[in-house]
Amino acid sequence: MNVEHIRARLAESFRPFALVTSSGNKYPVPHPEFILLTPRTVVVADAEGYTTLLDPLHIVGLEDVPSRKNGRARRARK
Repeated sequence: MNVEHIRARLAESFRPFALVTSSGNKYPVPHPEFILLTPRTVVVADAEGYTTLLDPLHIVGLEDVPSRKNGRARRARK
């Protein structure tokens, strides 16, 4: 996938999405601060701060993911 497609998705009003790779893995991007784009590398961070380096050639799609309301995690009901 062209990095410019990802950059365009970040430029419009942001909605959380996931990067889908050719191996079927999905890397969620809940906020623009969780992704770094360069011409030859895409870096995605998770909530704990760990990063994954992806080659844009292996990114095959973008998938919408539901956003959390007010940034709060859901609690399980008893």
